Amino acid sequence: MAAFMKNGPADDTITFDLASDRVRELNAELHGVGGGPSGKVYEVLNPAGAHAVAAGIDRGISVDVRGHTGYYAAGMNDGGTVTIHGNAGTGVAENMMSGTVRVTGDASQSAGATAHGGLLVIGGSASMRCGISMKGVDIVVGGSVGSMSAFMAQAGRMVVCGDAGDGLGDSIYEARLYVRGAVGALGADCVEKPMRDEHRAELAELLAEADLDHDPGEFRRYGSARRLYHFTSEHSGSY
Repeated sequence: MAAFMKNGPADDTITFDLASDRVRELNAELHGVGGGPSGKVYEVLNPAGAHAVAAGIDRGISVDVRGHTGYYAAGMNDGGTVTIHGNAGTGVAENMMSGTVRVTGDASQSAGATAHGGLLVIGGSASMRCGISMKGVDIVVGGSVGSMSAFMAQAGRMVVCGDAGDGLGDSIYEARLYVRGAVGALGADCVEKPMRDEHRAELAELLAEADLDHDPGEFRRYGSARRLYHFTSEHSGSY
């Protein structure tokens, strides 16, 4: 097996170096092909923008990726804790079911796309279509998000500590969006909604989970106006 045990105080950590090891070998180990139990700790060195790093985890392990990743890092995560110490390419945490994915830097487009559960934290900013078709995931972005973020977002919560580009929440269903900064033109059927005590409490909890200390009172809430749930011919010009 290409993995080796680290020496020193954290000698129970299993390390893969993608300068010599293959992503296929890494992911096979993370998937428990060898019958390994949950609770293991892994470190991935020299990812160098490789695609699908730590994708498909289905058990409670911890993975620290030391560097930038390419497409679909930590995709389909179900129970793992993955930290990317750098930037992430398109589709990080795509279709995540549970667990936690953290990106210390920026994320490219479609971060958290179609994700059903778990927590995605992006320390920097995210590009366009962040949270597209999210289905229950919680996404917290320390910076800003690009255009068409939360497009067709069905369920879950998105927190943006910076600004949001045009088209936020276009065709949104029942996801809840919180934005601290400026918001461009809202997407179809997305409207600003009142911030009540329960929303401030919910937001405070999400910020704490993401290790951010912003004042929930600085955020505004957005959600569905519920005008697009049913097509009516007399209102066809609005669609």
